[in-house]
Amino acid sequence: MRAVGLHEFGGPEVGMDIAGVVDEIGPGTETDLSVGDRVMAMLLPVTPTPDGALENSRGGYQEYVVRPAGWVVPAPAGTSHEAAATLPMNALTALLTLDQLALAPGSTLVVVGAAGALGSYLVQLASNAGLTVVADAAPADEALVRESGAAVVVARGAEGVDDIRAHFPDGVDAVADIALLGTRMFDVVRDGGSLVRIRQADEPGGYQAESTRGIKVLSPFVPDYAGRPDKLDEVRRLAEAGVLIPRVADTLPAAEAPEAHRRFAAGGVRGRLVLTF
Repeated sequence: MRAVGLHEFGGPEVGMDIAGVVDEIGPGTETDLSVGDRVMAMLLPVTPTPDGALENSRGGYQEYVVRPAGWVVPAPAGTSHEAAATLPMNALTALLTLDQLALAPGSTLVVVGAAGALGSYLVQLASNAGLTVVADAAPADEALVRESGAAVVVARGAEGVDDIRAHFPDGVDAVADIALLGTRMFDVVRDGGSLVRIRQADEPGGYQAESTRGIKVLSPFVPDYAGRPDKLDEVRRLAEAGVLIPRVADTLPAAEAPEAHRRFAAGGVRGRLVLTF
């Protein structure tokens, strides 16, 4: 059996997280993996061709997927294929975000969109790193984000922006704008702090954000960690240590992919929808 996680950003980016069993290793491949090992990997929406063009990778919606050895690591011990398939892309994005921010322990990080798959992983990692995490949540999700490690929970949307200002009148050290609230989030960042746009300016939902008051604007781009087995293996170790808690909302057979996408598009899914093959 193999499992594929539906990626949070939708569009062509489907099935970018996979987990399963090594079926074959190419001749001459240098790897510590063996046939039969349980593994997880990340794919990208597009793949370079030999002539330098880009083609749609078709993601993980295939019975077999071929990956370079450096893109594949053992799945966390004790996890199912379904749970492991929730980790690679979102957890790597969260890890890259914190690596770029390089915040000292005790710094304050606001995560908007904290109840989603990426948001919850970022809250977990940031809390584990000793940061004070401020997270937005609807009333029904407040317990979830606190369990993930949020020290302060505020309302969602514009009301939450006012709540953050009330809690931190001098501003916070950084904001990770996963919910795509836009440049209004500059208002809660201190002079010289950081604003993280979780999408590039030219992506759906992305936006231009010119630096103001010395605030750094960061745009983590997860392909930068593609083919980085050290980083993906760090995700594995964090999951094994209980720092990253995979959340599977539901598991469906691959034939029900249209239904999974309808549920995803309707919103409100907490955790990942996972397809099995």
